[in-house]
Amino acid sequence: MEDYLLIITVGIAFLITVLTCPIFIPFLTRLKFGQSIREEGPQSHLKKAGTPTMGGLMIILSIVTTALIMLNRTAAVLFSTETILILVVLLGYGLLGFLDDFIKVVLKRNLGLTSKQKLAGQLLIAILFYLILRTLALPTTLGIPGTDLQLELGFLYPILVVVILIGTSNAVNLTDGVDGLVSGNAVLAFGAFGILAWTVHPHLEAAIFSVAIVGALLGFLMFNAHPAKVFMGDTGSLALGGTLAAIAILLKLEVLLIIIGGVFVMETLSVMIQVASFKTRGKRVFLMSPLHHHYELKGWSEWRVVMSFWIVGFILAMLGLFLEVWL
Repeated sequence: MEDYLLIITVGIAFLITVLTCPIFIPFLTRLKFGQSIREEGPQSHLKKAGTPTMGGLMIILSIVTTALIMLNRTAAVLFSTETILILVVLLGYGLLGFLDDFIKVVLKRNLGLTSKQKLAGQLLIAILFYLILRTLALPTTLGIPGTDLQLELGFLYPILVVVILIGTSNAVNLTDGVDGLVSGNAVLAFGAFGILAWTVHPHLEAAIFSVAIVGALLGFLMFNAHPAKVFMGDTGSLALGGTLAAIAILLKLEVLLIIIGGVFVMETLSVMIQVASFKTRGKRVFLMSPLHHHYELKGWSEWRVVMSFWIVGFILAMLGLFLEVWL
């Protein structure tokens, strides 16, 4: 595929999102699909109550439409095993997130699905992903970025795949708490993997989906940047997190995901540290977790938090590319 077709892919996804958002946002508003805000969160967020959520539906629509158009144009087989794998995760986790959002905004249960219900759904989709993945006969090794070292995991590899999918989807979901935070960092992460899928680790499906996601999220940012007119909700964040993990697994860049997706990792670690500290010592390490709330309570403006995390995400994405491309 010619390089310019990647640019066209970004453009198509961008336009679909930009054109559908003005239609869907008023529709979501009329249906009263507004975000409910937790009272224990930052008080400055209470004014966001009622902002339309489930914007992830527009993101997923744009990604799937764009990817299938471009794969039909460039791939020998439209629904290859790799395409099916990515769609299983994107649509599967998107559906799970939609159910969670639907329960929150329609049934008025602020916590949505229970943690056990959500985990069961994530586990089921991850297992299905691995069962399909086995047909590709990919090696069960784990590459160390910047080196030629390959660790053979053998029977432990299926467990790693499941952990990566569930962990990454939850990590991106935890990060989705400030206008534009997930959208911007996901653009950087998928952009980095898209470059790697097109150059160092040639993989057509991973490249197409990655750049389609970049385009869709750039379009979504037009409406999701502070002050947000729409939120992606769990529909979007769970789908994006799972898809990011799926692409890293298909490219055999599982460890690099920790670096390129470092912002999501830090957000998750802040929650784990906070919970562990409170349960063992009765003290909190952060003013509030996830990490972005800590800085908000320290007096940072929402835009300053987002920009700072975007910068960190950019540095980590560049570090990931450096380790794979130049070392």
